[in-house]
Amino acid sequence: MKIHTHDLLAYDGLKILQSEDSFRFSLDSLLLGSFIDLNLRTKKILEFGCGVGAVMLYLSLKTKAKIYGIDIQEDSLDLARQSIVLNNLTEQIEVFNQDIKTVHNFFEPSSFDYVISNPPFFKVNDLMMVNEKMSLSLSRHEISVTLSELLDSAKRMLKTNGAFVFIHRANRIEEIFQELKAMRFVVKKMRFVYTKPNKEALMVLIESRYNGKTGNLKILEPLYVYDNHGNYTEEILEIFHLGDEKYVKKS
Repeated sequence: MKIHTHDLLAYDGLKILQSEDSFRFSLDSLLLGSFIDLNLRTKKILEFGCGVGAVMLYLSLKTKAKIYGIDIQEDSLDLARQSIVLNNLTEQIEVFNQDIKTVHNFFEPSSFDYVISNPPFFKVNDLMMVNEKMSLSLSRHEISVTLSELLDSAKRMLKTNGAFVFIHRANRIEEIFQELKAMRFVVKKMRFVYTKPNKEALMVLIESRYNGKTGNLKILEPLYVYDNHGNYTEEILEIFHLGDEKYVKKS
């Protein structure tokens, strides 16, 4: 298994280990980390499906809160642990080999301020599963956990008015809203993500509150990844912490 060390964010000095043989962090992880708003009252954060740890490392720049991550893939967790040590974050971040569906048997229920996730986006009958490695399929498809099971576990772990923040496919928005309502989540903030202007939304970022009060939903302005020339937009460069340096989309 070939392992490489990469910069996570350009000027913050964060490093992350990744393997060529397993699911690697993507733009989705950085978009999720950027979307999450934390405050001084935030004490405990839990990530479902933390993978190699990209979102947790990102959040370490925004909070001193304790961050826990769980995943069922031990290979990814091993890389996450190495990255945590490499970045001197062992006092703040811990990861565990646990199943999202039974996490309430491991952590104390109703004890977290935030649960976050970049979950599998695709249903198991999608054609994209063909010829994929199982590790990639588990990360991309609802094999080990469905949307409904994800939300059920999130509500078990959150305090009242605790936040479940996640990213998902925009074309599943109707189902997402139905499931959130069924689990007593109230959507408080949303942002749609587009590959470039004049295209349909690809992803949606959502902040929801368990047993939260209805009203005051904020729908943020669209987030475009690329401009019409194939370059990253200024906002994406800021998320990457790349300043004014221009990066062109790779074909």
